Amino acid sequence: MTENLIMYGSTILAVAIIIYMLIKKMDIKIALFSIGTVLILISIGMGHEIAFPDFESTGSLLLDPLQVIVQQFKDTFVQAGLIILMLGGYTAYMSSIGANDVTVQVLTKPINKIKSVYILVPVVFLLGNLLSLVIPSASTLAILLLATLYPVLKQAGMSVLSIAAIIATSATIIPTPLGSDNVAVAEEFAKYAAFADMSVSDYVFNYHAAVSIPSLLFIAIIHYFWQKRMDKKSVTVTSDEQMEVTEVEKVKSGKLYKTVYAILPIFPIILLLISFILDLAAGITFSISVEIAVVASVIISIICELIRHKGDKAVLANTEKFFEGMGRTIPIVALIVAASVFVTGLKSIGLIDALQSTMQNFHGQGLNFILPLILVLFTALIVLLSGSGIALFFAMVPLMVPLAEAAGISPIAISVPMGLAGNLFRAVSPVAPVVLIIAGTLKIEPLDIIKRTSVPMIAGIVCMFILSMIFFL
Repeated sequence: MTENLIMYGSTILAVAIIIYMLIKKMDIKIALFSIGTVLILISIGMGHEIAFPDFESTGSLLLDPLQVIVQQFKDTFVQAGLIILMLGGYTAYMSSIGANDVTVQVLTKPINKIKSVYILVPVVFLLGNLLSLVIPSASTLAILLLATLYPVLKQAGMSVLSIAAIIATSATIIPTPLGSDNVAVAEEFAKYAAFADMSVSDYVFNYHAAVSIPSLLFIAIIHYFWQKRMDKKSVTVTSDEQMEVTEVEKVKSGKLYKTVYAILPIFPIILLLISFILDLAAGITFSISVEIAVVASVIISIICELIRHKGDKAVLANTEKFFEGMGRTIPIVALIVAASVFVTGLKSIGLIDALQSTMQNFHGQGLNFILPLILVLFTALIVLLSGSGIALFFAMVPLMVPLAEAAGISPIAISVPMGLAGNLFRAVSPVAPVVLIIAGTLKIEPLDIIKRTSVPMIAGIVCMFILSMIFFL
């Protein structure tokens, strides 16, 4: 009885602190490390072993929690951490050589040829999601689209609020093996026999895409009808004179340059997709990891730069941007490690075993959808209040397989809907950075944007949840 009181009491307090910090938009990495350490110490005091695979004790009970942190850093850096660092470096290098700008210009150019205002709504929504492959940050992409597409869409006759809604929902659930959340899930699942050797390409192309692509198309259709309906009901909002955006300089160069440099930012995805298709369709084992795809793409990019600049030594000096970009993604890796340490603490005090016992009561009763639904609703609450669900999702990754096994369902039925829900709910939160940036730039109220994004996003959430349950339960 006393042990259960300690276990549940410390868990409730720990989770309450984390949720409070998420809602207040505080950085929770140190909190996760600290609380995880305290929970491990509590578990030691309860006489439990530290729930960490192949744990090597220091011989000191006080130092063992710190050993967990060190070992988790080592494990993460040789797995998901390395991939995330390399992806961050590649994105930074693409920006430094101007390839991202070329990709945006090439993809947005055909917009000028579409004359129907409401046909532009689903087209721009899907285009924005495609561009998120190159610019994964929702806020950065919104700033770029405001500068490049807003004048075009306004000239075409689209309302300010429709434009705001489309841009706010641009970076959502595009299936990409370069996403840090997908990398983290694939690396975690690969530790278990049922998903042995799962690559991030396997996870994205086999599971994520099966739900995200139809959901994106469904959202695009809902966007069309909802923006059209809202425009008829609402009073026209004008803000041309008040709008302040940075002018984006157009890239002027030949077709060969534009073609090559437009492809470079997505070249790692192309390599991974080719490998996946060859293996699936022709049975040709041509396995390429994300790391190899990135390294190959970097080499090709450097060669292109040397040709473009006629062997100028400044090209090699500019490769430093790749390593600087790697450094900027360290916080993401640290967040994954911190979340894992926190989960180790929860496992060590016995909470995960207790949750598994509870989940087993639902197994075989036709209520297999309950666990995914609870986690999606929990994600919704945190995202709506905080504007971001990234930290929550990474914290949940180590728990997905144990909870799913206890509930008798596939972990995919948890990871896909929870990951997609976090990204979709972001555009419905009035405190999400992307919503606030658009509202501030266009001089409109955040709640007016939410009215335009809520129906398409909630419809997409319902669609993706139903598809996830059909495909993965």
